[in-house]
Amino acid sequence: MPVVHFDLADGTRRSAEGDNDTPVMFLAKRNEIEAILAECGGACCCATCHVHVHPDWKDRLAPMEDDEQDMLEFAEGVDEYSRLSCQIKLTDDLDGLVVQVPESQY
Repeated sequence: MPVVHFDLADGTRRSAEGDNDTPVMFLAKRNEIEAILAECGGACCCATCHVHVHPDWKDRLAPMEDDEQDMLEFAEGVDEYSRLSCQIKLTDDLDGLVVQVPESQY
């Protein structure tokens, strides 16, 4: 089961283990990572699950689709490492994934 490390704005790290094909956002919600609001429930129609993927992991993710890119326009602090955690599905290749939850999510 892949593990995801969530680096929070207060400098702490929370790690959680999940099943393949589970969106990172659902993993965060199940593990009470409160800064991942996920107001739309994973429908990719808000930006309240915005994260910054650690640079070492960016190229390992599936490419971003147009609807995700469109939603990121509504998030604060978007950069080249920004993704919506509802659109990142766990795989064995993502074991150890590191994402930073932006301060703007709090």
